[in-house]
Amino acid sequence: MIHSQPLPGDIGLTRIPGAAGLFIKIGQWINGNGFADWEHAFLVLPEGRLLEAEPGGARVRALSEYNGARVLYVCPDDLTDQQRTAIVQDCGRYTGVPYSFLDYLAIAAHRFRLRLPGLRRYVASTRHMICSQLVDQCYQDAGVHLFDDNRWPGYVTPMALYDLLAQDEHTESVVEVA
Repeated sequence: MIHSQPLPGDIGLTRIPGAAGLFIKIGQWINGNGFADWEHAFLVLPEGRLLEAEPGGARVRALSEYNGARVLYVCPDDLTDQQRTAIVQDCGRYTGVPYSFLDYLAIAAHRFRLRLPGLRRYVASTRHMICSQLVDQCYQDAGVHLFDDNRWPGYVTPMALYDLLAQDEHTESVVEVA
């Protein structure tokens, strides 16, 4: 489901400009998620805040920092208010968790069925996460499993979230928050 106004528990999807965004876009393409402009995911929190993973570690910041940016707010169609509360309730414990560009490589290694010892454990680890893994983990912690395709825990990119939650809907709901 796409929202025009963000609600706590929503997932924000947006673009990352420059070389970092291109690197992520290529990583998502290698992982079979296409080559579209959704390179970053964050979790909307109450009181106009958000949680996001980024180089330097996950942090809570003001949602208003995305004012003027092209953001798509999505969530599962059947998400309840109780689930929204549970999703955002304890997610702050991930503040400071390091970002890991290596997770894109690990996800790609899994996609290409490379048999590397400890790969599944590495991808599932919550000691380092890319933005989409962080969002997915907050949902899982609340007992809300976004994916029902038997994927490994942590095997999620921003485009995988887009494909699951927004691809079939009208993307005219993409908003630029003023």
